[in-house]
Amino acid sequence: MTIPGLMISAPASGTGKTTVMLGLLRALAEDGLAVQPFKSGPDYIDPAFHLAAAGRASFNLDTWAMGAGLLDAIAAQADGAQICVGEGSMGLYDGVATKGQTAFGTSAETAKRMGWPVVLVVDVGGQAQSAAATALGFKNYDPDLPFAGVILNRVASPRHERLTRLGMERAGIKVLGSLPRRGDLALPERHLGLIQAVEHPDLDAAIAGYAAFLREHVDLDAIKQVVAASSGPKGPSSAALPVPPAQRIALARDAAFSFTYPHLLKGWRDAGAEILPFSPLADEAPAADADLVWLPGGYPELHGGTLAAAETFRAGLRKHAETKPVHGECGGYMALGEALIDKQGTRHQMAGLLGLVTSYEKRKFHLGYRRAVLENAMPGFAAGNALRGHEFHYSTILEEPDAPLAQVFDADGNPVPETGSVKGHVTGTFFHLITGEDA
Repeated sequence: MTIPGLMISAPASGTGKTTVMLGLLRALAEDGLAVQPFKSGPDYIDPAFHLAAAGRASFNLDTWAMGAGLLDAIAAQADGAQICVGEGSMGLYDGVATKGQTAFGTSAETAKRMGWPVVLVVDVGGQAQSAAATALGFKNYDPDLPFAGVILNRVASPRHERLTRLGMERAGIKVLGSLPRRGDLALPERHLGLIQAVEHPDLDAAIAGYAAFLREHVDLDAIKQVVAASSGPKGPSSAALPVPPAQRIALARDAAFSFTYPHLLKGWRDAGAEILPFSPLADEAPAADADLVWLPGGYPELHGGTLAAAETFRAGLRKHAETKPVHGECGGYMALGEALIDKQGTRHQMAGLLGLVTSYEKRKFHLGYRRAVLENAMPGFAAGNALRGHEFHYSTILEEPDAPLAQVFDADGNPVPETGSVKGHVTGTFFHLITGEDA
């Protein structure tokens, strides 16, 4: 299997690459192509938008956290597609400071690994010919990276476009499109980035609008030629996606708990596990016959009062934890704790299965890759196993009295204080699991 593709990236965050990505996915799908989306890096919000745009589940590719086998197994999820389109994270060359298990974790590395040429979305607001120097620098920074050209974004006028194109022509940079400035194209955001796809008031109409906008201002035929000229990923190997931590998994799924990496859920299902979704916000208890309850991250801080009043959910959780494992990640970890204090300073009682107390009243930013060496077992992994994950939240720990779950380090090997907790059958971490280190 060799499926060609491209990488949509940018010099920095906030340049409009997600809007371009969604419009391109939908436009290609409207043209009758089976399009496989991917996300470079540890983002758990964008893949749901990709699914809405392309009609195919999107998967993360992460060169820092994932070994070669897992990268190949995830690339193989494109089977049956005609085109792959990846979306980068942050700037094209932004990654970690120290080389880890496989690489520095940049979108450029993902593009090279997958054989995808890069299309750079350049915000040309406040500049004209000078934008070419930026694009040329990105093209030349890594001569081994295939560089297809640029899409100009936030172009102010025909004169602005002409001057900017002249600069790109002089630098030998191909312009694949030029998008006029439009304030209505911005996706709504909150403190972890975009709002969740399920919360968008009219997502399909918005994506259709992005596709129409791209058709008008981007040379789709040139984009397809870029894809056709790419080498594509290596294709499937004997590697498999991660195995499930239990046979019957009760998984919290609603607006408060939704951050689970798609490759994990696909791997669990492929291995025969049953995923039993339930909604804590609807006061649903996890399935009584589940082998494991898993609470993903999300936005429990926006629903503190609802969760505190969800007696059926909390009673079912406590009943399960008497004899069987419960695990929470980030927001799910907070919900397993004693209390959560929202940004207004209101204290909400949580499940009380752990002693954790967290607060959003005084926000503290936590962001980065995590390597965890387990001191105690957690679902799917024995003590001593090393895990790779990612942490992203704004909460402050006020109390974390239970036994630590793991020794946790950042991408450069420095210890971090968020060790997670274990108490009885209950475990929790602030990082979102990506994979075990041997995967």
